[in-house]
Amino acid sequence: MVADARSIYISALRNTHAMEQQGLQQMEIQVSRLERYPDYATLLQQHIDTTRQQVQRLEQALQSVGKSAPTLKETVTSVAGSVGATVHGMFQDETLKNLYAGYAYQYEQIAAYRSLIAIAEAAGETAHTSAFREAIKEEEMAAQQVADLIEPVTRQYVDLTTSGEKADR
Repeated sequence: MVADARSIYISALRNTHAMEQQGLQQMEIQVSRLERYPDYATLLQQHIDTTRQQVQRLEQALQSVGKSAPTLKETVTSVAGSVGATVHGMFQDETLKNLYAGYAYQYEQIAAYRSLIAIAEAAGETAHTSAFREAIKEEEMAAQQVADLIEPVTRQYVDLTTSGEKADR
């Protein structure tokens, strides 16, 4: 069976929604572990709020094509998000690993939204492309903000660890 552009678009919407849900869950777990890094915690909380808005936009796009958010895929990716955050939490350098992963994840999201726009245009479903472009701007800004925190958070981590204090949590 040959897929049409609209079905590819619906699948891409669902995948992007699942990706955002997974990221949201990971960030919510991580932010609770950043007591010693208030700037990082503040940034993460801001991005949690932004991600919730992005999820709502994706749900609106899904509703506009007569679909709802997937449940099975989101359950699976939700579990994957929890496992990823938990695995990082088992290691001494949890904060740094999460920082690196968060930085890379911003670019994954940018790529997903760019692809979603191209698919939407191919399917003639352009009603929500401005919202997707807004998400790209938000993710680019978040990536820059995370990049700006890499050195200060790393220095703080080293200072805490070398002084015998717990650097994570």
